[in-house]
Amino acid sequence: MSAWTRAARTRTPEDLPRIPTGNGRSIGYWVYFIPGILLTLTIVVYPILYNVSLSFMSWRGGFTTPEFVGLANWADLMGDAAFWMSFRNIFFMIIAMVVVPTLVGLLLAAILFDVIGRRFSGKAASFLRATYYLPQVIPIAVAGVLFGWVLYPSSSGVLNQFLTAITGQETAINWVGGTGATALFSIMLLMVWVQIGYPVVIFMAALQRVDPELYEAAELDGAGWFRRFQAITRPMIRPEIFVVTLTTTIAALKVFGPVFILTQGGPNKATYVPSYYAYIQFFGNGTDKGYAAAIATSVTVVVSVVAVLFLRAQRRAEQREA
Repeated sequence: MSAWTRAARTRTPEDLPRIPTGNGRSIGYWVYFIPGILLTLTIVVYPILYNVSLSFMSWRGGFTTPEFVGLANWADLMGDAAFWMSFRNIFFMIIAMVVVPTLVGLLLAAILFDVIGRRFSGKAASFLRATYYLPQVIPIAVAGVLFGWVLYPSSSGVLNQFLTAITGQETAINWVGGTGATALFSIMLLMVWVQIGYPVVIFMAALQRVDPELYEAAELDGAGWFRRFQAITRPMIRPEIFVVTLTTTIAALKVFGPVFILTQGGPNKATYVPSYYAYIQFFGNGTDKGYAAAIATSVTVVVSVVAVLFLRAQRRAEQREA
């Protein structure tokens, strides 16, 4: 060990250099956090606080002056059928972006790690992992255009051609504009395809810390793949399951791009989600920006509550294991 290494290891925080001030005292390293704090206050805290304050006002935009209306926007929101329909659709987004990708991703990661990786090669598992993750790399606008081509309403659409081939009858279903059910299904299908690779990558990275001898010992004891999955894989990567579930749930609550690209909220507002509804209210001609701010604030509140509940659930799970 060199003298430099020994000196670095024996230094205490009091020995670290300080920024001198005019009166002989020194300033700690916290001064380097000032730019980051200012940036956070400017682009995160201030917009949130301004949006909350705007939710209590009526403002038509432009050069007009916001008028304080108290809880009027929130009272109107409670009786707005379109708003509640948009929140109802969030449950479908959670199914498409959280439930299905997490469950399928967990199974795929376990298969790639415990079966493909061990019986074939790690390169094959890595290649398949990258293949599943590829939709995450594609911009959502490009993915939406691609699915618009697949779901094209005439018989020339890819999905309609496939159904024509397997049924023997010409199929021309308007998937994104026919009914609310088919349009919502189209968005859910897109989001499942886009999201599936994220949990696969996270779970496979988590599995790298699992001792392979555990799987070998379980296999020698006669445990099948599903038994090994239940007893080893799932408990070992529980923290990552919490992380994936939390992040994808927040993404589902804020989803905007797929609705904007595929359906524009139609047909008849059947695919509205809160973020898109707030966008329509804010940028629509003659709409009340304060009402849009109330919608956005409600989404922020829900996201914050969900995050706190998830973190508490994770903490309780860790305490039970300890």
